[in-house]
Amino acid sequence: MKTEKRYLVPNDYMADPSVHVFNDRIYIYPSHDWESGVAENDNGDHFNMKDYHVYSTDDIMNGEIVDHGVVLEVKDIPWAGRQLWDCDVACKEGKYYMYFPLKDKNDIFRIGVAVSDKPEGPFTPQPDPIRGSYSIDTAVFKEGNDYYMYFGGLWGGQLQRYRDNKALECAAFPADDEPSIPARVVRLSNDMLQFAEEPRPVVVLDENGEPLKSGDNERRFFEASWMHKYNDTYYFSYSTGDTHKLCYATGDNPYGPFTYQGVILTPVLGWTTHHSIVEYKDKWYLFHHDCVPSKGKTWLRSLKVCELQYDENGKILTINGQDE
Repeated sequence: MKTEKRYLVPNDYMADPSVHVFNDRIYIYPSHDWESGVAENDNGDHFNMKDYHVYSTDDIMNGEIVDHGVVLEVKDIPWAGRQLWDCDVACKEGKYYMYFPLKDKNDIFRIGVAVSDKPEGPFTPQPDPIRGSYSIDTAVFKEGNDYYMYFGGLWGGQLQRYRDNKALECAAFPADDEPSIPARVVRLSNDMLQFAEEPRPVVVLDENGEPLKSGDNERRFFEASWMHKYNDTYYFSYSTGDTHKLCYATGDNPYGPFTYQGVILTPVLGWTTHHSIVEYKDKWYLFHHDCVPSKGKTWLRSLKVCELQYDENGKILTINGQDE
């Protein structure tokens, strides 16, 4: 499907957008790319993200995109090492909770929480990361009175270093014919500051009801979880990473399992693909990023948005990532 696209922050490099509607307004929570001077590698050391901005608008495709400025910085987080990767924000009882992955002083990713009275921040970090947290790519989904966090990312995201929520002595990937490493989902505590349970695997099944295999690079999970609900169906979407696609699977509850359905977005210019999906003013939108403005520098990405459409059966119509 060819669709109109818009760059949202043309004068800066922002990526990994998490997007929500608060107070009838769209709020965008991206990571912030900087030129690091570090050579690209599989651990992502070239991504020099050290702060977060918040953006908002009431007209996604044509309106002003308001920059609310820096709302959280690495230097303000007591347990910080380096690299503020993607984040997400949830609202409960008038408080806004930002969940962010950050490497601690031992260079291990943990998930932190920062709190604000306003969706645009600024956000005040808690003194310690969430107990038992690990890896990257937080996405929070509200269902009734419960909030669920989806997280995890391979390679530089360190998810391969864990099994059953325990750290391994050595990182390990399954064989190609074994089930792939899944994302994680966990219900948050009532105070929104901790996990209320042990994280569970987010299992994606193929058309035969079998978990996707590690060697199924076109379909299996790599990073960038997102959850949304459409017509009472739960849509778990994610990036395939090294095959550069956004894919999705559907299920009947927030924990899954989910059955693979197809591709949302074909590869864009740039290595990574990370997104969010939101409904606003009776239309659905896909927020993502590419590297066109930086002429292909994969560590300097730019926020982008386009309309998302479904067919009569609830299938998402595939968007061409490079149709300009």
